[in-house]
Amino acid sequence: MRVHKWGEVEYLKARAMMQDIHSQALQDGENHLILCSHPNIFTLGSESEGDFGVATLKTDRGGSISCHTPGQSIFYFCFQVKNPARFYKKVLDAFEDFFMNLLPEVRYDKTKPGFYIQNRKIASLGFRYSKGVSLHGVALNVAVDLAFHSQVNPCNLQGVRPTSLENEGVQLTQAEVEQQIVAAIERSFDDAAL
Repeated sequence: MRVHKWGEVEYLKARAMMQDIHSQALQDGENHLILCSHPNIFTLGSESEGDFGVATLKTDRGGSISCHTPGQSIFYFCFQVKNPARFYKKVLDAFEDFFMNLLPEVRYDKTKPGFYIQNRKIASLGFRYSKGVSLHGVALNVAVDLAFHSQVNPCNLQGVRPTSLENEGVQLTQAEVEQQIVAAIERSFDDAAL
């Protein structure tokens, strides 16, 4: 697995860069993991419509409205995928492994894809697959501006509010979080082909 650390990148620029990595993955047959964050922006999944009261940018990922801000760690996967369900399970296993050690009360909810503590959403997932290679990924709130995030319901879910590792009492830097999650992803994907 090749890891690309981009730091903070404007969303549209990152999307173009992700497409370049996707093309590279098609050529080299390797798995590429991108780590980054974005300046404040609300993005909409491809099938989401409506007025959310904030400026939004339409994307080609799945899901509804998502908020990206500094202090959020984003993991974009440009992985070789033969079986999307198996790939998705391995992603979930990696993040569940990470949460188990820090916040064991975090749960994945398949009916509204994401990781939650009761009604508080801490991480969002959205993927797309093109030519056997995945795009997009997971956004985890490490230490974000929750007031900005709270302008909309996460993924347009009623009764759900955003939270972060920091808000839940976990005092880790983004670099420490990313290091632990990369290790968990490597463990989860170290065996069979997808």
